[in-house]
Amino acid sequence: MTPRQEALAERALFAAVAVLHSADECRAFFRDLCTPAEIQAMADRWAAVESLQRGLPYREIHRKTGVSVTTIGRVARFLTDGNGGYALAARRLETDGRVEPTRHG
Repeated sequence: MTPRQEALAERALFAAVAVLHSADECRAFFRDLCTPAEIQAMADRWAAVESLQRGLPYREIHRKTGVSVTTIGRVARFLTDGNGGYALAARRLETDGRVEPTRHG
């Protein structure tokens, strides 16, 4: 694939996600698209977001969620220096009153 084709394929993927209307629809889509390990890796990252935004220490987040300290650090870097996606999604969930519970390990 050329870089242009890769960019178009990525855009098409994100467009497909954007047309889904509920968490159940997204769950079905991602279960078809991803392996269970890939979904768990994304869920682990998302589980750290709320705690990081509240300023909890990495070790406390690890104890609370079971997410590795390395993964928590990666999420923290992207919360501050990333593309703004974590913060945008968290803000919208909070605004809509649909804050998802974190996984306990």
